[in-house]
Amino acid sequence: MPSTIEFPFSDDEALPTIRITLSHAGFSVSANALLDTGSAVNLLPYDIGLQLGAIWEEQTVRLPLTGNLARVEARGVFVYVQIGNLEPVRLAFAWAQSSQVPLILGQTNL
Repeated sequence: MPSTIEFPFSDDEALPTIRITLSHAGFSVSANALLDTGSAVNLLPYDIGLQLGAIWEEQTVRLPLTGNLARVEARGVFVYVQIGNLEPVRLAFAWAQSSQVPLILGQTNL
């Protein structure tokens, strides 16, 4: 029988979030990520990308965002994500050139 993993209860019923650890270029950041099955991409706020040691000018893949974020420029970046004690996985993120966006784990991960 597979073992189970329990995660801390979030008392914010309006926003389904989970605590994750992001790693890139030798840096790590812990943050709450919004689980958004309506989003087609993972979204990384600008300030978190900087904390992870990412350099905007070195990210050459430009990603168009849609909806409310259509005016925000984004570039592709790979980041390792760890949830709880599970093994880290490498995920692609749209790194937004705005810190006024949420950290989102989108449907691409389901």
